[in-house]
Amino acid sequence: MQENVSHITNEAWEKLIQQLRYVQENSVYYQRLFKEQGFDSHQANTSDFLNLPYTRKQDLAKFNDDFIAVKPREIIEYVTTSGTLGDPVTFALNENDLQRLALNEAQSFQLIGVGENDVVQITTTLDKRFIAGLAYFLGLRKIGAGIVRVGAGSPALQWDSIQRFKPSYLIVVPSFLIQLAKYAEANDIDINTSSIKGAICIGEALRDEKHELNTLGKKIKSLWDIELFSSYASTEMCTAFTECKKHKGLHVPENLIFTEILNENGEEVQPGEIGELVITTLGVETLPLVRYATGDLVKKLKITCDCESSSALISSVLGRKQQLIKYKGTSIYPQQIVQLMINLPELQEYQIQVTSNELDTDKLSIVIPEEASESLQHQLKEILKANLRVTPLLKLLPLDELKASIFPEGSRKPVRFLDLRKA
Repeated sequence: MQENVSHITNEAWEKLIQQLRYVQENSVYYQRLFKEQGFDSHQANTSDFLNLPYTRKQDLAKFNDDFIAVKPREIIEYVTTSGTLGDPVTFALNENDLQRLALNEAQSFQLIGVGENDVVQITTTLDKRFIAGLAYFLGLRKIGAGIVRVGAGSPALQWDSIQRFKPSYLIVVPSFLIQLAKYAEANDIDINTSSIKGAICIGEALRDEKHELNTLGKKIKSLWDIELFSSYASTEMCTAFTECKKHKGLHVPENLIFTEILNENGEEVQPGEIGELVITTLGVETLPLVRYATGDLVKKLKITCDCESSSALISSVLGRKQQLIKYKGTSIYPQQIVQLMINLPELQEYQIQVTSNELDTDKLSIVIPEEASESLQHQLKEILKANLRVTPLLKLLPLDELKASIFPEGSRKPVRFLDLRKA
């Protein structure tokens, strides 16, 4: 493991050691792990901490109940992960965790500039065991802002709510903004005279590793001239990383989470380099995590922001380590293809599939409706070849079959990437 411990400040270590002592006393999973590793939080130093093995998603799935660190009667809320990379994992929260969640989102909203005089429309689901909508609702309550709970989908209801309640911000999956803009155009709504001045975007990257708007971000701005704020969060972290108005990177809420950005050797990357984000939650009581490897690849930014926050900055998520595709000698992440598909709005439905060929190397296909014209298929091939330097296979399916694969029953998100490789 790594030897360099200089990135842990005394202040950060004090918060870390407090959390480590809590999990050692209350989490069956970490009691077992610490004993196996000969780790004692009452005598440990930073080097001991950095030699602890990672906790991974499969550990959570296999030993889910052993991570719970409070009595069952203390649990108030149950949620699950989205299951993007496997079966959903159960998470639970007690009263203190809900208060921490509210503080986390309140801090994020304050970075953006949302205050008690604003009205915010939530276009993400607040049900289906999803933590995000709940978190936004609690955070907005904490800062005293007005709230419009519309939920996911339904452009007509979204626009009725915008015109009726005059919200100043939307909380939204960014690609849905394109649907809202197209609905407005089709229904003679002048979006640029609406009350909306900004969108807090979740679930999809808006910016590249230089933190400039990517293809999706530029497409949205060309349709709707509002300020776009990136954010990044997950159920496991119970924490959000958010842009401020300076748009120089995502701020790390260092009072709520300890972060490491590590290379393949488990060493902290240098500023400007890309690595996997590994987190330790601070202040989480019900299901705390120590050195949890998120699988998300981010860049450690060397700049500091000249806003009121002095926290460290990271880039948006650039890809998922587990989703890396090696195709014809080229490294590709599904997110790269998703960004390219924005250039073909005629292709509303598509799925990226990767399988193993007879040599156990990756075989990459883009599945599109068989109704797509030859001209559209040719355009897609040209765009992929020009930007990826290789051309994935095109696979045609009847639209109904394709939709069934993209929107499987019980899924909270469209499945745009299907990994069918051998384990």
